Amino acid sequence: MADKRGVLFRVFSAVVLLGIAVAVASLVVIWQVGAWHLVFPSQEHETVPPDIPSNLVSPAILLFTKTNAFRHKEGILGGVDAVEAIAADRGWGVFHTENGAIFNAEDLAQFKAVIFLNASGDILNIEQEDAFEHWLQSGGGWLGIHSAGDDSHLDWRWYRNNLIGADFTAHIMGPQFQTATVLLENPSHPVVANMPDVWEHEEEWYSWQNSPRDEGFTILATVDENSYAPVMKFMGQHQDLAMGDHPVVWSNCIGSGRSVYMTMGHKAKAFEHPQVHQLITNSLAWFMDSPNATCP
Repeated sequence: MADKRGVLFRVFSAVVLLGIAVAVASLVVIWQVGAWHLVFPSQEHETVPPDIPSNLVSPAILLFTKTNAFRHKEGILGGVDAVEAIAADRGWGVFHTENGAIFNAEDLAQFKAVIFLNASGDILNIEQEDAFEHWLQSGGGWLGIHSAGDDSHLDWRWYRNNLIGADFTAHIMGPQFQTATVLLENPSHPVVANMPDVWEHEEEWYSWQNSPRDEGFTILATVDENSYAPVMKFMGQHQDLAMGDHPVVWSNCIGSGRSVYMTMGHKAKAFEHPQVHQLITNSLAWFMDSPNATCP
């Protein structure tokens, strides 16, 4: 009997170890293709919108930080502080929520700008996506920060095609955070006004399969790949993330609306960087203070 129990224990242990090995191997493969944070995604969609304060200052920003995939907790906290400080300085209102049901025509009409601050995953249902698309194309302004451009949004094809314009590959991991040189493009564009032509920033740099320039997006800044190591190294795996043309800030026009995406924003301290702060300020000013401006 004891021998039988010993055999069963060994079989059980072997099964457990095999399961662990398979899970680890799966994580390696998933990380290799840049989607490691999608292992356990959520599809939770709210149906009852939050109450928007009746005294919300106008013009107002909708600050959306919902995460149904990987959550950049530190980056969200730092970004919220930065946006609220910028809004207070400019006299703009801010409503911060993670309730996707706010994406309906009546509520969206109260905002001139929407920020997806490290929002990730399947964050809106089809009706909410449709409401946002209509709002943006009718003259809204959208700012996407860091994981708003990762591969957790690829199922929403309109979003990918109109706001990002490229398929996310992976972020650097070797090391994960590196200081690199950012090079300004289109200095006459309002989003990069009063910014230096060259500056340094430490970030978890993202890469894409192609440059959004190829799909007609306006590139506002690129990263010099010679100033850091654009590779992903993990558990013996090695992936070259060099793009050649490597944008990190870009914009687009969608109907009467405008969008800006910036890859910076993983850590809280990213939002303390003067150039990142300026990018957010300029983007919001472009949406809020110049609603009828032409799209460069």
